[in-house]
Amino acid sequence: MKKIFSLLFFLVAAQLSISQTANDSLETEVERKLNSLNQQLDSYERLLKQSNQKRKQDSLARVDLMRRIQLLQENDKVSQATLREQIREIELRDSSRNAQQKQRILELRNSTKGHNVEPFGDSLYTIFTKLGPVMAEDRAANVSEKIEILVRDDYFFSDSLYIEEHEGTMDVMYKNLIVTSVSDWDALWVDGESKNTLALIYKESISEYVLSARNRSTVKNIAARIGLVFLILGGVVLILYFIRKLANGVQGWMVLNKAKYFTGFKIRNFELLPPSLHLDVGIRSISVLKWGFYALVFYLSLPLIFGLFPFTRGWAQTLVDWILSPAKNIWISFWSYLPNVFTIAVIYLITSYLVKFLKFIAVEIENSRLNVPGFYPDWAMPTYRLVKFMVYAFMVVMIYPYLPGSDSDIFKGVSVFIGLIVSFGSTSAIANAVAGLVITYMRPFRIGDRVKIGEVTGEIVEKSLLVTRVRTPKNEDITVPNSSILTGYTVNYTSSSRELGLILHTSVTIGYDVPWRKVHELLIEAAVATDGVNVSKEPFVLQTSLDDWYVAYQLNAYTDTPEKMPKIYSELHANIQDKFNDAGIEIMSPHYRAVRDGNPTTIPAK
Repeated sequence: MKKIFSLLFFLVAAQLSISQTANDSLETEVERKLNSLNQQLDSYERLLKQSNQKRKQDSLARVDLMRRIQLLQENDKVSQATLREQIREIELRDSSRNAQQKQRILELRNSTKGHNVEPFGDSLYTIFTKLGPVMAEDRAANVSEKIEILVRDDYFFSDSLYIEEHEGTMDVMYKNLIVTSVSDWDALWVDGESKNTLALIYKESISEYVLSARNRSTVKNIAARIGLVFLILGGVVLILYFIRKLANGVQGWMVLNKAKYFTGFKIRNFELLPPSLHLDVGIRSISVLKWGFYALVFYLSLPLIFGLFPFTRGWAQTLVDWILSPAKNIWISFWSYLPNVFTIAVIYLITSYLVKFLKFIAVEIENSRLNVPGFYPDWAMPTYRLVKFMVYAFMVVMIYPYLPGSDSDIFKGVSVFIGLIVSFGSTSAIANAVAGLVITYMRPFRIGDRVKIGEVTGEIVEKSLLVTRVRTPKNEDITVPNSSILTGYTVNYTSSSRELGLILHTSVTIGYDVPWRKVHELLIEAAVATDGVNVSKEPFVLQTSLDDWYVAYQLNAYTDTPEKMPKIYSELHANIQDKFNDAGIEIMSPHYRAVRDGNPTTIPAK
């Protein structure tokens, strides 16, 4: 027992280790993707700097070319045309460079998730890029916090914000506070706007939002929102009341119609749910649904209430996301999994029809309507069951990769754990199953045969994959494991009786004073007079030994009803006694002879 518990503890620990490894692997994969994306952004930022440097160089070259054109005399048309062609090439390079930058921006936006600036849960704009060492997510969170500070500032006015350039960025300022910064990199990500224009847009957006949020926080608006809260609560109470009335009405209808609709539930002859519990289960189910709707209505009312106030709007969005995000993920997973469902359905349908075809062939062979040389009819159904198991096992192997989570480490760990349990607990069962399979194709007996297995004699009443059941002449059902049958010997009394006839034999000892021909005659008469002996095949007698005081005679008689062996033997022995008594011949034995000392004969009187 200690070893079993130790093994289970080890397997559980291994499973936990596998789960932890899976989590670590997932986190490592996420970090790897994030690092790869950051590397792409850094790489493109370096390319952007190089492109800007080339743009500046081209701009300086263009200015120099324009100056040289102005210095040339009007009659020097050729030189002017050459210089204008060089300017045109610079403009083409600049245009091509801008197109490439836009294309790269589009490619990055398809694989990059932006982060919204969301003060109090209201989305203003999206930040895609980092600024120096600060990541885009942190930039969005910092700007959101600063805008919330502005909303709480009683001295904020519409013209409180201003724009100031600082080290290549345009900063939106409030007093000495940098609310947000706009770089060339940000401008390229927002439809190619210049950073000056984008900074002005952000300034106006932030200013309008702060004033709007402050207006929403006035006493009048707060009072109106509190009134809406009470209105929502009144609606919730009304909805709960109707749900309660509906649930009570359904339960009352169940009680009134219990004799008609709640009569229990059966699967064939098995009563899965008695009538006494059917109604109780229905009423309890309605109660569970009622409380479930109560919880749902209450939960859905919270986002409505929290969404009325700016400072709790983030809570409302969080509560909504707790429902919508799992529902969205479930729907996306279901929709993505539909092709696998169709694949599994096709595999199952093909397997089902293949199994039906195999069963049809097996039934035809079993009923001898289809003859296969070297294949016995009694092999048909066992072979069908074996092939069906293999077909279904192959179906499971084919379906396994399409199951949800089949490639996860947790799924693999559970599969290994179940496999170990089955392996440790089914050693003897597998041995009996293999023995049963071997016995099927050895054909030592069939259902209804009279056999002797070891010390057990009786009729075969059942053959299964694991055991064989024998019914003795005393109506005792004895279960014999198939592995014991395979390692021992089996005597079949029925198989030869169908064609050759089973020979029943018994021995008697008669003294030398009785002629052997007379003994043969009496024994054969006794066999012929016995019911169950096949008289179409003549009984015969063998003299098996010549002993000191008697001769041993063995009577052999044919029968084609081995299931009546005990009764035939009993009647045969009775007939032998009658025939020898009628002839006045004593049946001798060594022990009986030892006490014969001139005593009278023991032959019964008529």
